[in-house]
Amino acid sequence: MFPNSDTRIAIIGLGYVGLPLAVELSKKFNVLGFDINSARVEELKSGHDSTMEVSDEELQAATSLRFASNKSELADSMVYIVTVPTPIDDNNAPDLTPLQKASEMLGEYVNKGDVVIYESTVYPGATEEVCLPIIEKVSGLTFNQDFFAGYSPERINPGDKVNTLTKIMKITSGSTPEVADFVDALYGSIVEAGTHKASSIKVAEAAKVIENTQRDLNIAIINEFAKIFNRLDIDTEEVLNAAGTKWNFLKFKPGLVGGHCISVDPYYLTHKAQEVGYRPEVILAGRRINDGMGEYVATQLVKKLSSKKIHIDEAKVLILGFTFKGDCPDVRNTKIIDIVKELQDFNMSVDVYDDWANPEEVKHEYGIDLITELEEGKYDGVVLAVDHSELKEMGEQKLRSFGKENHVLYDVKHVLKPSEADIRL
Repeated sequence: MFPNSDTRIAIIGLGYVGLPLAVELSKKFNVLGFDINSARVEELKSGHDSTMEVSDEELQAATSLRFASNKSELADSMVYIVTVPTPIDDNNAPDLTPLQKASEMLGEYVNKGDVVIYESTVYPGATEEVCLPIIEKVSGLTFNQDFFAGYSPERINPGDKVNTLTKIMKITSGSTPEVADFVDALYGSIVEAGTHKASSIKVAEAAKVIENTQRDLNIAIINEFAKIFNRLDIDTEEVLNAAGTKWNFLKFKPGLVGGHCISVDPYYLTHKAQEVGYRPEVILAGRRINDGMGEYVATQLVKKLSSKKIHIDEAKVLILGFTFKGDCPDVRNTKIIDIVKELQDFNMSVDVYDDWANPEEVKHEYGIDLITELEEGKYDGVVLAVDHSELKEMGEQKLRSFGKENHVLYDVKHVLKPSEADIRL
């Protein structure tokens, strides 16, 4: 059992994870990119990726890659790789609906000898306890006898043009030793950085979910440091730079933790932990700190405005940036919305500007109309919330030009020097 040029692969889900994978695999194999979003499929067929993870040139050069939104076209595939989202619900519980629906669909087309590989982040055990029984039920086939499975967690970093798919070591696993070798060889054929073959699917699932949980906790402690240092009137970045001179100090920065990974994955682990009778303490404490940072930023701004004798009620505030990270169009689970809502609760007028974000998506998901032009001398508060390159290049003078004569400039992302902003996180 070894992948070869005749191996026919279907990628289920063509977002930030699925599309780059489909493009790379199509250089070695016959690949079908499938997505239930027909508009997304038509966009990709036209040679453009609105997520900007794949350039138009790369997409147009992928001549052996086909796209489809009609599920019947999945019938000829031998390997199915699932890269659908795994969000959380309003109660911070895992929402496996996309995975369950994808598994139901695959149950219609999986044949004897086929391999289904999951990349979506889940809690340990989800692949074998939730997904594969669905495929068994719909297909009538027996797992590990008629069809097989693997798990290879995605490590895509949206907007990162340096640490791309082929340059990040890939964790692989399989439901049998032979399938594990097959999955490892498949990814090894495209990932230059190499692979790490885990001993089981559960180990691979657990490894993925703790990667982002660890990062979440590291940011949480820095955010707590920032809250303490702000009360002590000490610049947090200066403290971090000083502490960073020690060889084993971890150089994290304070900030808002949003997006589809770091702010979501810890809840998958804590859900499973509580299911087996363990109440996580540290992980959930870190989540509470990070989830509260948007409200904290808004409160700090209100206090500073008040100290400058600026009337809070009906004050005008400009938020620069709305995506969950810089130089990336992804607005999923952005924590900027928390700042906006909190300021609006103070009866402030809030304008949000972000050239990277899709205005229709922002309106649909968050009910916010992005402004398209920046006016000088209009705002009581200016918040540099996302470090997009063009916003960083503005500098203090340009950023302050949007404010009234008496205003507050808040640098959330530590773009400016300590002396250039009125507040820094």
